[in-house]
Amino acid sequence: MIFLFQEWTELILRWFHVIAGIAWIGSSFYFIALDLSLKQNKNLPDKSHGEAWQVHGGGFYHLVKYLVAPSKLPSELTWFKWEAYATWVSGFALLALIYYAGAELYMIDIVKYDLEKYEAVIISILGIVFGWVIYDLVCRISLKTNIYILISSIFILITVMSWIYSEIFSYRGAFMQIGTVLGTIMVANVLMIIIPGQKKVVASLIANETPDPIHGAVAKQRSLHNNYLTLPVIFIMISNHYPLIYATKYSWIIISIILIIGALIRHFFNIKHTGAKPPYWICFPIIILASVIFYISYLGKPQLTKIKNTASLIKLIPKETLVSAKEIIVSKCSMCHAREPLWENMKNAPKLVNLETSTDIINNIQSIHKQSVLSYAMPPGNISFLEDNERNLINQLYLSVHHLKNK
Repeated sequence: MIFLFQEWTELILRWFHVIAGIAWIGSSFYFIALDLSLKQNKNLPDKSHGEAWQVHGGGFYHLVKYLVAPSKLPSELTWFKWEAYATWVSGFALLALIYYAGAELYMIDIVKYDLEKYEAVIISILGIVFGWVIYDLVCRISLKTNIYILISSIFILITVMSWIYSEIFSYRGAFMQIGTVLGTIMVANVLMIIIPGQKKVVASLIANETPDPIHGAVAKQRSLHNNYLTLPVIFIMISNHYPLIYATKYSWIIISIILIIGALIRHFFNIKHTGAKPPYWICFPIIILASVIFYISYLGKPQLTKIKNTASLIKLIPKETLVSAKEIIVSKCSMCHAREPLWENMKNAPKLVNLETSTDIINNIQSIHKQSVLSYAMPPGNISFLEDNERNLINQLYLSVHHLKNK
């Protein structure tokens, strides 16, 4: 019953997180597109910045934007904030349920640092807070300086944090940590900058005072940051299904490249929303950067000793290879991947993949190869000390099976 409860709790949290994220990202993207599509008109109301006419669902909409606020507020205002808050709360709950509760599997890599669970959790939380504090400080300092200095500073901050956590945590834990840092920055922008500024503007209008335009300028800056960070955060959050991305030695560089690719994609659409000709040239750097990711992902896989006489080896039915590889897989993997797992509170093998018999191993050799030879994804946090020479034996078995299947 405990296992079923945990499974359903995780499923419901994921569902809620996705729903909240769609609502937040959807409204965010819409308002950026709306802002960029505004047109000037001499008949606009006083203090207005621009207008847009839109059609949707069989009706027409006439929208007018005020940079600060209209001279008189309507009786009811719609605030866009709960979507962001719900996304972060549900996301952090998932982080705690999966990564913090299972830190020994998903965060700690005992080959790097043999941390206690509470130590890993504290290091993670401190990093989340640190990321926001430094980002916010850089934004405040850079508000009146060159925008490219600000962008470079934020990029360097995330890259350095990615490298540091890749040296401390498991590759999967480090990847998700940076995703959480970026997500927290985005939500904190809403909670601590955008909404408080808007409330000050409303309070000033209620008191018949002239609002300070700085609140609108700062809110627009942070909203634009959120717009450019959205796609990298989504990429990181879905990456845990793809070990060839996160479980390599250079995964921290991959994060930095994804930041650039995500920004380029958003820039393409932002330019398009203004009505200008879309910058199709952006496709070329995106293709080049994606190719770089492919290369360094392969470069960062476990470095195996080259096998001598591979061709002659795989022409035989290598019984001794199967025996050796099976012994390694059973001893290092079957504590979880068994019909009756030995891992505490685990009732079934992950994804129902059992690795106890020769048949089990042969049937799943491609997945085993991807998880343990082409990446460091398994064992999680290398908790069972799978050595490179052992990964090499698994690789030999994979080559043999692959050769026989394609004979």
